[in-house]
Order: sequence, then C-alpha cells, then structure tokens
Amino acid sequence: MSEKKEDKKIEVDVNENDQETSNLEEVENSSESSEISKEEEIEALKAKVAELEEKYLRAHAEFENLKKRLEKEKATAVAYANELFARDMLSIIDALDSAANIKESKEVKPEELFEKIKEGIDLTVEQFKKAFEKHGIELIDVSGEFDPNIHEAVMQVDSEEKDSGEILQVFQKGYKIKDRVLRPAMVSIAK
Repeated sequence: MSEKKEDKKIEVDVNENDQETSNLEEVENSSESSEISKEEEIEALKAKVAELEEKYLRAHAEFENLKKRLEKEKATAVAYANELFARDMLSIIDALDSAANIKESKEVKPEELFEKIKEGIDLTVEQFKKAFEKHGIELIDVSGEFDPNIHEAVMQVDSEEKDSGEILQVFQKGYKIKDRVLRPAMVSIAK
C-alpha cells in the first residue's frame, strides 16, 4: 500500500508540475497577447481619434458654410426689404405721371381740367392710404390730449375753448408703422 500511496503522490506531483508549466505558458502567452492587444488598442484609438477629428472638421466646415449662407440671406433680405412696398408705390407714381401729363386742349375747359386734376389727386391720395394700410402704416391720432411720444408741439396758444395740453391745430400729419413712430404729428397745443 505504501507503494500505491507513493505512486499517487508522484502522479500528483507530476500533475502539479504540469499545471505549473501550463500556468507559466499562459502567463507568457498572456503577456505577449497583452503587448499585442495594447498595440492593437493604441492603433484602434488612433483610428478613432482620426475619425473623430475628420467628423469635427466636416462639422466645422458645414457650420462655417451655414454661417456664410445665413449672412448672405440676411444681406439679401435687408437689401430687398422694401420690395413689396415699392411695388405698391408703382401704381401711385403712374397715376401721378398721368396727372402731370394732362394738358389743356380745346375740348377741355380750364375748370374741367382743374376738376380732373383734383379728382386724380384725390384718387392718388386714396391709393397711398390703401398702400400704407396694407403695410401697417397708419395716421397718428391727433384728437384729445397731447402725447409727447407721438406728437411734436411746435407752439402753445392761449385758448378758451380747450383745456391746457389739448391739441388745437395740426400743422403736419404724423405716421407710425405698427408701434414705432415714423414721424410725429406737428401740432399746436392749448396753454
């Protein structure tokens, strides 16, 4: 029996030696593979950095192109901002040209000529008002109290009919576009 125990012990020792050898081989292989995997990892990271750098450069170039395009569109919009308003003024200028070209003739008496010119001017003023209304330009209200935000007092007059600060007379009409004053109304007010 003692021989059998020794044989088993020897076998165990041999098995333990085999395991140690295989463990050493694994460690050597793993250190070699870790060196290889580290190099592969470095290469993979370099590739990833290059890819991200390319994406960044493309995104930056795209942003710059978009920025330039927006600047160009903005400049175009500013340059042609009044295009619609100008189109609406064309019919008015045509009406004024027609009125300026009316001539006295044998068939048209001076009184009739005057009436035609006055009618043409009235129609032209109406066209102006419609065009202004279409574009949000409106007349400043001059009834009631003086408001320094929309009126410009050019004189103060003593008045028994109106209270102090009320508008007496309008010298020049005022206009505003939406909430912004284009030109204040020039008025006289009561003292």
